[in-house]
Amino acid sequence: MPLPFLTADRAFDTTDDVALPYDDRDRWRRPYRPGPWRVGAAAVLLLLASFVLFSSVIIAATATPASAATVFGFALVIVVAALRLLRMGVWVSARGVRHVGFLVTRTIAWDQVASVRTVQQPVRWLGLPRTVQGQALVMNRRGRSSDGQAPVLTSHNADFLGRDPLAFDRAADTVEAWADEYGRA
Repeated sequence: MPLPFLTADRAFDTTDDVALPYDDRDRWRRPYRPGPWRVGAAAVLLLLASFVLFSSVIIAATATPASAATVFGFALVIVVAALRLLRMGVWVSARGVRHVGFLVTRTIAWDQVASVRTVQQPVRWLGLPRTVQGQALVMNRRGRSSDGQAPVLTSHNADFLGRDPLAFDRAADTVEAWADEYGRA
């Protein structure tokens, strides 16, 4: 059975001018992959959720349905927390830049962005109070002072700690390129 879509000698249709899914500039996309610390923490949370779900099945078989529903609800909270942990980070689109935190999401339109630059400064290690010297991607907004602004990305957050230092540089350069392209409007 011939499979023409799997062969390299297939003639490509050049008459199709349909945009590929990754060409959609209005979709929110993350300019980097989630880091090992973030993925590892989410995996541990999902493993914990599986044990809690298993215990809710045992409780449902041996105890009251109300207690099983309570434990099941706790497992759902753990699953939602793990998924939200994976969703955290910086997302860009033609509309602006979105900084997704665990509880809060901030969206800044590109026309409000005055400048985006990478600076050397003390940054928080994995979001904890301890600070180390590192790089941060800082975004200055029009009409606001640049003092006390939280960095958008840091080289020591859960996405870039333990990875090649060039990963942070590529992500910061990508966000800066989006700002240059859409911030001039």
